[in-house]
Amino acid sequence: MARNDCVKFKNDQGVPEIRIGVKAFKCAGASAPQDHPHIHLDMGAADTILCPYCATVFRYDPRLGPREADPPGSSFIDDLGK
Repeated sequence: MARNDCVKFKNDQGVPEIRIGVKAFKCAGASAPQDHPHIHLDMGAADTILCPYCATVFRYDPRLGPREADPPGSSFIDDLGK
């Protein structure tokens, strides 16, 4: 998946950890207008990563699909498809 095509995740619920089905993605923080810069994060060989802007911990869960997250509703869909 190219960097510009990365799945985005948000934390509107304010949970400390979100489980996701990918290791490379973008974090938006929250829905606009409370979002932070949509930054690319890559876990590499690790199973977790901390967003430096919103302090959300993202944990890789291989049982989830690329656009799935737990808690549900954490996938970020923007109108531009970017």
